[in-house]
Amino acid sequence: MTGVPTANEFIPSPTSVVRSRAVPTSVQDRYAPQNRCFGCGAANEKGLRIKSHEEGDSLVARWQPEPHHEAYAGMLCGGIIGALLDCHSNWAAAMHLMRKAGQDKPPCTVTARLEVRYLRPTPAGGGVLLKARVTESGADRATVEASLEAGGQVTATSRALFVAVKEGHPAFNRW
Repeated sequence: MTGVPTANEFIPSPTSVVRSRAVPTSVQDRYAPQNRCFGCGAANEKGLRIKSHEEGDSLVARWQPEPHHEAYAGMLCGGIIGALLDCHSNWAAAMHLMRKAGQDKPPCTVTARLEVRYLRPTPAGGGVLLKARVTESGADRATVEASLEAGGQVTATSRALFVAVKEGHPAFNRW
C-alpha cells in the first residue's frame, strides 16, 4: 500500500483517519472541493471522483470501478480509462506548475493534447492504480506521462500536454 486511500472515498479534512491510519487529503479535495469535472470533481455525484495524492515528484491514485464502468463483462471501458488518465495527469501538471511558480494554489489547466495507449484489457474487479509525473514544463504548460495498472500490470499509458488558462477562458478559476 502506498498510503493512499482505496476506492473513491471523499476525505473532507487535511488529514483523515481511514481504518486507523492517517491519510493525506487528495489534491482535488484540498484545492477544488466544488469542482464538477466528470473525472476528478468531488462535487460531481455521477462522476468518477478520482482522488490523487502527491508522492515525491509524482501523483498517485487508487480507483475502484463499478459495473457500469465496464465495456464488457469484467473489463473497464476504454473511454473511462482515457478520462482517468486525463484528469489524473491534469492534476499532476497543475501541481507541478504551482510548485514551480511558488504559488499557494494550482493554476487551472486544460488538456491541449492527449495520447492514450491501450496495452491490454483492464480488469475492473480489483481496482486500478494511476501514476503520473511531469517530464517537461514551461512557465504555463507541462507534459505528463502516466500509467494505469490493474492486477499488477500496466494496462494503459498516456502522454499529454496541459496548459494553464488565462482570464477569459471558460475554465479560468474553475477551482
